[in-house]
Amino acid sequence: MVSFSYTATDNSGKITRGKIEAINRTQASDQLTKQGYSPSSIIAGDTSKSKGLFKKKVKLTDLVLFTRQLATMVDAGVPLLRALVTLKDQVENKTFKEIIEEICKDVEGGMQLADSLEKHPDVFSDIYVNMVRAGESAGIVDDVLKRLATQEEKTSSMHKKIKSASTYPLVLLVITVVAFFGLMLFVIPNIGKIMLDIGGPDAKLPLVTEIMLDISSFTVKYWYIVLGISFVVIYIIKKYISTETGKLKFHQLILKIPIINTLVMKIAVSRFTRTFAALISAGVSVVEALRVTSHALGNKVFEQEVLNATQKVINGQPLSQAIENGGLFPAIVPQMLAIGEETGQTGEVLIKVADFYDEEVDATIDSLSSILEPVMIVIMGGAVGLIAISVMGPIANLSTSIGG
Repeated sequence: MVSFSYTATDNSGKITRGKIEAINRTQASDQLTKQGYSPSSIIAGDTSKSKGLFKKKVKLTDLVLFTRQLATMVDAGVPLLRALVTLKDQVENKTFKEIIEEICKDVEGGMQLADSLEKHPDVFSDIYVNMVRAGESAGIVDDVLKRLATQEEKTSSMHKKIKSASTYPLVLLVITVVAFFGLMLFVIPNIGKIMLDIGGPDAKLPLVTEIMLDISSFTVKYWYIVLGISFVVIYIIKKYISTETGKLKFHQLILKIPIINTLVMKIAVSRFTRTFAALISAGVSVVEALRVTSHALGNKVFEQEVLNATQKVINGQPLSQAIENGGLFPAIVPQMLAIGEETGQTGEVLIKVADFYDEEVDATIDSLSSILEPVMIVIMGGAVGLIAISVMGPIANLSTSIGG
């Protein structure tokens, strides 16, 4: 028996967290469902255990390489345990090496691969575990691993593109903030003294200049208060966003931002179609596949939409109709689902939708990057220009009046 930490919603909509003992995650989910709960997260092991603060994380690229190599070796007829031992010796990441070593011991002791993977939720997601479990049940582990490798490679590629597109704007934002506060703390106070020296204590300054000088004076004098308040505000916001309600509100806000909402929608659709297709193609039941897929979308609004559709499917409604009635997904998704339901090729049809939206995500990221860069340059120039106008203008006026 394994201890699972779960997050679930009861019939009244109240969120409940707790622990449950079960043989595997599927049994834990069934037990919670029988008790009247709709589980949103089921994680093997005690999540309250302290994890090393400086413990090296397993990168997505490491997982992609491991999955691809394992799929190749198993497909070539290498016994699973021997393949795992071989890969363990090749892994450079110390943390990942230790995890694979534990998996080797579990498999050697007779444990199913999926059950062993489930003990490491920080590395192997619910999607990964469920697909492997389905592959073991159907005797097609090699095929499932190939699909997983392809899916993880797609995810890794998307992460890299998003990171690459956001790096330059973030660097410009940091430079702007540092430059602004640098001028406010070290340059403005000195220039303020020059103004008073030139114009005297009764010198009339523009309102913008007076405001900038007051902000600079307060920041210099009470910098510890400003710093403390900034940290408190950031902590409170992060704490709130980490809650279920806060995360939902934050994701609702994101979906109201032009361009960003389009990108989020396309990423969610791509993840939904590819993940759901992979799960049902591996033999996972529709309801379980929907529950697992809902947590892979990256947005709580879309997650809730899929969970609502899951409940409708349980009540006997076709998935295509349940998704269409929700109104959040673009029309192509329920239309292609309907075709898949009619032809019995839902997995193949959804993969084509996923490929299409992968290309759409790439195009949107490129356009977003081309828009953000000039916007950040304008913001940076505007911040510096504001200080220049509010400071250099009065100095020039005072100099002219004195010269006249």
